[in-house]
Amino acid sequence: MVTRMFPAITHLGVFGTPGARLCRSHGDRVAVGACGRTCTISAVETLTPALLLMLFSVALIAGSIDAVAGGGGLLTLPALLLAQVPPVNALATNKLQSGFGTFTSAFSMYRNGLTGQVRLTVPFVCALLGSAAGTTMVQFVDASALTVIVPVVLATIAVYFIVMPRREDAERPATVGTGVYHGAIIPSIGFYDGAIGGGTGSFFTAAAVSLRGQRLVAATAQARALNFATNAASLVIFGFGGKMLWIVGGVMAVGQVIGAYAGACVVSRGGARFIRPVVVTVCLAMLAQYLWSQGWLFRP
Repeated sequence: MVTRMFPAITHLGVFGTPGARLCRSHGDRVAVGACGRTCTISAVETLTPALLLMLFSVALIAGSIDAVAGGGGLLTLPALLLAQVPPVNALATNKLQSGFGTFTSAFSMYRNGLTGQVRLTVPFVCALLGSAAGTTMVQFVDASALTVIVPVVLATIAVYFIVMPRREDAERPATVGTGVYHGAIIPSIGFYDGAIGGGTGSFFTAAAVSLRGQRLVAATAQARALNFATNAASLVIFGFGGKMLWIVGGVMAVGQVIGAYAGACVVSRGGARFIRPVVVTVCLAMLAQYLWSQGWLFRP
C-alpha cells in the first residue's frame, strides 16, 4: 500500500547499497554480496545523526499539525521513505511515533476540558477495533481499491469546512443516530487508518461536526483520542510482526510529543477560527499529494 501511495520514493536505492532489493514477503531490505550470499540490511545501521535530526524535526512539525487538524502522516511517512526505510518498516515506525503524538494531544485537550460532555469509551473501542481489522487485512489482502475513495473524501471535507457557515462554534442537532455513528462511521474511519492511513484526524473531526453536530473544538479534541485508538491498535499488530525501527521511532516520538503539546495549546487558545483554515489546508495538501503520486497531476 505504501508503495502505491509513494511510488517514486520507494523505487530509490536501498540505503545507498548497490543491488539491494525489497523482500516482498517480509518488507526487509536485502542485498547480494560479492560472495553471492543474500544478506539483510539493517535500516538503523545507515541512519546518521544528521538524518535522525531531520526526522525529529519533521515529527515535531507533524505533531503540531496533527494536533490541530490531523494529517501529520503526510509529512512523517514520506520522510521515512525518503530516508530509504523499507515501506513496511516505515508504516510500522510511523504508527509508533504518531501514537505518542496523538496521546499527548488527546491528554492535553482532555485535561483542558476541550472534549465536551461526550463519553468516549464506546467510540474509542469502536475506533480501535476498526483499525485492528484494517491493519490485519492490509498485511494479507490488496487494499488498493480503498484508495479510490481517498481523493473524494479529502475534497469533500475541504469543501465542507470552506462553505460551513461561520457562525458561533455551537452544537447543532445530530443528523445520524448514535448507533450508526458508533457502529459504522467510527469503525470505518478506524479501518481506513489501519489499512491506508493519512488524514484520519480530519475524517474524525469532519464526521463529528457534520453528522453529530459537535462543536468544532470539541470534535477536534475527540478526534485526537480516537486517532490515538487507531494508532494503538496498529502499533500492537505491527509490533508483533517485528517491523518497528525502535531507535528511529523513539527519536521521532520525542519530536511528536513536543509538537503535539504545542498544537494542543494552539487549539485551546485559538479555537474554531484557527482550526478551520488548518483543516482545509491539510486536506487540500493531502489531496494534491495523492493526485501527484497517482500521476494525475503534472510531473516535471
